[in-house]
Amino acid sequence: MIDHREEQIKLLAKQLKLPTFANYMDILRQAKADADFSDLLLDLLLAEASARQENQNRRRLKAAAFPYQKTLDDFDFSQLNESVSPVFIQELASCKFIDEHKNIVMIGNPGRGKTHISIAIGLKACLQGYRVLFKNAGSLSTELTEARDAYQLGRIERLLDKTDLLILDELSYMSFNKYESELLFKVISDRSERSSTIVTTNLPFSRWTELFENNTLVSALVDRLTFRSHVLDMSGPSYRLLTAQASANQ
Repeated sequence: MIDHREEQIKLLAKQLKLPTFANYMDILRQAKADADFSDLLLDLLLAEASARQENQNRRRLKAAAFPYQKTLDDFDFSQLNESVSPVFIQELASCKFIDEHKNIVMIGNPGRGKTHISIAIGLKACLQGYRVLFKNAGSLSTELTEARDAYQLGRIERLLDKTDLLILDELSYMSFNKYESELLFKVISDRSERSSTIVTTNLPFSRWTELFENNTLVSALVDRLTFRSHVLDMSGPSYRLLTAQASANQ
């Protein structure tokens, strides 16, 4: 026999956008024998709140466009040099720097875990409700240039403007022409003191003239990035290379 009340509840739950309420029977089965209506209602609301939070987290993680997921639990802190402490990395992962509109610049040779740490912090930020976007520096410069040529630059600028944390990865593997340099500079300049940016690079600031044509722009770019920022010296032997060598010797 069809229970029309159950069908009505499911229909209304969908209309009111309370999907977990349609599964009220699960809550009833798990409820204590002496539970009253208030207990059941609270359990339903908690289940709905939890489901919404999980859905929001999924949407933020998808929008962040991480190339892969890494956590600080996966990171070997013993590879850090003496100038960067594990405690400080964990402090950055609290994401307080985002509320303070500060930046993080990680400078060091390849294989030192810069991208790993930036993604781990980005994941933490997503789970705390911040809007995060991960971009390879070269790819972003290409997107900006193509958007400008197609008169759609405003779309990307609006996306970046809504982003609490922009992760600009690998600012070191390619040089940028005059237009690409100006577009990247505008992105970073517009975010200064309004939102946060994490930059990973293999090159010290003194060599950024190899990336950008205009030395004056380089000075202004470094000034914007380092103001109210945490600059981390990530130099040292390649962790990836050491790991590969250790595996080969086993």
